[in-house]
Amino acid sequence: MLQQRTLKSLTRAVGVGLHSGQRVEITLRPAQADTGIVFRRVDLPQPVDIPMSAMAVSDTRLASTLSNGDAKVHTVEHLMSACAGLGIDNLYVDITAEEVPILDGSAASFVFLLQSAGIELQNAPRRFIRITKPIEVREGVGAGQKWARLDPYHGYKLSFEIDFDHPAVDSTGQRVEFDMSVHNYSRDIARARTFGFTKDVEMMRANGLALGGGLDNAIVMDDYKVLNAGGLRYDDEFVKHKILDAMGDLYILGKPLLAAYSAFRSGHAMNNKLLRELLQRTDAWETVTFDNEKLAPKGFAQPARAW
Repeated sequence: MLQQRTLKSLTRAVGVGLHSGQRVEITLRPAQADTGIVFRRVDLPQPVDIPMSAMAVSDTRLASTLSNGDAKVHTVEHLMSACAGLGIDNLYVDITAEEVPILDGSAASFVFLLQSAGIELQNAPRRFIRITKPIEVREGVGAGQKWARLDPYHGYKLSFEIDFDHPAVDSTGQRVEFDMSVHNYSRDIARARTFGFTKDVEMMRANGLALGGGLDNAIVMDDYKVLNAGGLRYDDEFVKHKILDAMGDLYILGKPLLAAYSAFRSGHAMNNKLLRELLQRTDAWETVTFDNEKLAPKGFAQPARAW
């Protein structure tokens, strides 16, 4: 049987929120089978649980925010991406502020935290959402067009294309494909950092965003070049970060997908719109388990390797 996974022990990290600039501590704790991933705002007078769910996404401006009533957790996508890449099904995330810490701007620190805690198999079948018919969402026309799509596929594959009119981005790969059966998430995707432009910083900070951002947790560009002293971690780091974000956004569904995801200029809002369309199209997917691991798509049976 292909089994659900949680952590063997708890692990902690302290950092700042990318947008809030607030100091925040998160504690990742094991959870029982079929719990899913649950954020718990332990800083509130009465702790509030915020289960991961596509319908719990309440804001998608520059990040994905989950809500339960007035309680919110911002910028969940990098941690969710690490959980997707390592196949973590059940987890409690105790958090002391309203935003997940940005750490180094990628998912690599979360991969390290999860792997250092150890991954434990649970006595319950891992449940997948298998796409049986194409699902697509689109916005805009002409140069402003963007879209995201899910197609049937025996495995999990993501392809993404970006379109930025900027010299530093244009000189890198703008399309990438990642297949869980062929590639290694920790090595090939997890280290890709979020990115931004100096010309946008003043506007963002005036709106209470990017207050914790800087060269140590993002790729920063002026009008012509990357300002980070170490340059890029991957030749195509910009588009790989979009794959990283998409994996996190899609994992908010609550179960891993068996599908081929493709997108052009998509982002957090479009990814959540795709999940909501999926949930409405009950004829286009089914829930499946694998009693025999050998029948599962390659890349899912074993916990992901480290770098």
